[in-house]
Amino acid sequence: MDDDRLAAAPFHLDAAAIAWVRATLARLSPDDKIRQLFNLRSAGNDPADIGAQQAFRPGSVTRVPGPDWAAERAILAGFEKVAGVPLLVSADLEGSRMSLAGGAELPNPLALAAIDDIETTSAVCRIMAAEARAIGINWSFTPVLDINAKFKSAIVATRGFGSDVPTIERHVLAQLRAFQDNGVAVAIKHWPGEGYDDRDQHLVTTVNPLSMDEWEQTFGRLYRAAIDAGALSVMSAHVALPSFIRGRRPDAGVEAYRPASISRDLNEVLLREDLGFNGLIVSDATGMAGLKAWSSRADYLPELVAAGCDVILFTDDAATDHGYIAAALADGRLGWGRVDEAVTRQLAMKAALGLHRPGATPPALDPAANRRIAEDAARRAPTLVKDTQSLLPLDPTKHRRVLVFSTGIVFPFMPDPVPFAVPDLLRARGFDVTLNTPGIRINPKDFDLILYLFGEETLLTRGHIFLDWLRINGDFIGAMQRYWNDVPTLLISFGYPYYLYDAPRAPTYINAYSTTETMQRAVVDALLGNHPWNSHSPIDPFAGDEQARY
Repeated sequence: MDDDRLAAAPFHLDAAAIAWVRATLARLSPDDKIRQLFNLRSAGNDPADIGAQQAFRPGSVTRVPGPDWAAERAILAGFEKVAGVPLLVSADLEGSRMSLAGGAELPNPLALAAIDDIETTSAVCRIMAAEARAIGINWSFTPVLDINAKFKSAIVATRGFGSDVPTIERHVLAQLRAFQDNGVAVAIKHWPGEGYDDRDQHLVTTVNPLSMDEWEQTFGRLYRAAIDAGALSVMSAHVALPSFIRGRRPDAGVEAYRPASISRDLNEVLLREDLGFNGLIVSDATGMAGLKAWSSRADYLPELVAAGCDVILFTDDAATDHGYIAAALADGRLGWGRVDEAVTRQLAMKAALGLHRPGATPPALDPAANRRIAEDAARRAPTLVKDTQSLLPLDPTKHRRVLVFSTGIVFPFMPDPVPFAVPDLLRARGFDVTLNTPGIRINPKDFDLILYLFGEETLLTRGHIFLDWLRINGDFIGAMQRYWNDVPTLLISFGYPYYLYDAPRAPTYINAYSTTETMQRAVVDALLGNHPWNSHSPIDPFAGDEQARY
């Protein structure tokens, strides 16, 4: 990688920064270079686990931070002390349940698209960046450029900015600029584009089925715009793009379905040559079945680097994975020239962030102001999709006796569902709330309102999100029961926005997009008429089913 490419977009390195990149690469041993390829996932504060990760001396680490930010900074300082090279510290800054512990409860991308105010998106993303920098995070695996085309996709939904390409583009560019202007590199994802396959690449290699003309009008447009805006990195995902491969090799066969993460055609040809991307490419997580289903780990880890990925995201076992790369270098499956290029791009991104200059001071935080911005956004996001029974606003004198059905807030990193705060918030406003439990005998005459609460934001490792009436109502007979012809009924989704597909005749339906308590408080206030509902939806909440509109 020559000096002209280091001086070019997106790195824009000056002579001093280029000299630092060259000098740093020159002093790295072959073993150091292999270690630089890895990004380790780090969570918790167990000294033995942290010590082992620090001793590995990776080039980057994805930190899942706790609420003690001083402790987090100390852990990262321990990594830096032994690394010998400044560390890229990454996270998925996606808002909502992916907000940083101890920080503001910020909206997720779909909620921001529902508000559809670029100033709000920029303000929220500046808070994300400032909080990240306060901990020591300098790289975010966002923004998400995926398109909510298949409503059954459990992997896009609330993580993306909806289904309208111009809307996605506006908010992606706002997030990109807010992050990188505040010292946090972005990794636009999931290359080459997700959302037209309703499966999850954590479970299977997903397929982008678009023709190249269709791809250029959608994902091509989005990636070109983000690259032109200076995106420092791209996450290459376990997503296939058969139309591009077949355009080069009509008889490609199964190779048309090779994941982008291990496809030189998609990384080096389409992304680098055709789209002109000169920045860093990071693989998606290497433990995902979308990659594991393709070949063995000993084979695909070297392939990631050979195919153009500059960072290997996560290890099963760091020492074993190191051995796989060393073995491939020894037998010629991977060349040192490709490793040097990958490490050079890492160093270039570190220099572009100013990490080669010690003593950078993170921006000052104003937690109270940040909470106000988060609360204002939460008030503006919830969308009243329909109210055919003219139920709203609720009135504790008319709707006092409330029966709540809910399966709780489901989050993949928590072993059990988290209860909603909404029932207690309603009790505090004068409602008498009963939670449905298995075995309860329900007489509709005993209630003035039936309330369904759903809290499933975009999930990982779950094939589909849907209304599981058997799980909601508890048994075979209950699964077939619908109360809305006898009792006023309200369905609220604090996540996945397409539940009307499974309940098209539900009379009143609200999409609130995010499960945070900040959002729950905002919804309860709107239910009581204290502020207006949003009427804008960033997706088709009726999932293409006309009857759901009535």
